[in-house]
Amino acid sequence: MFVLRTGVAWRDVPAETVGCSGVTAWRRLRDWTEAGVWPRLHAALLAELRRADVLGLDDCAVDGSHVRALKGGITSVPRLSTVAVPAPNTI
Repeated sequence: MFVLRTGVAWRDVPAETVGCSGVTAWRRLRDWTEAGVWPRLHAALLAELRRADVLGLDDCAVDGSHVRALKGGITSVPRLSTVAVPAPNTI
């Protein structure tokens, strides 16, 4: 969160603020992500909220930033080309 909030590079994270060097924090984040910790933590949190009957989905927002759009998803608008096109000569 510190890196996201401040925009600081991992190597510049102050160890006294987060409890370890920025490189160590980055390495742990990478290892936990590769080990699938975040989806399991998310599922555990949802289960706990459901158990406590405090998970109200009447007012919620869905963020698709972590969901893959397989095959680019469905679109009704033609995609613009990303091929470089030379500008017309105006001379």
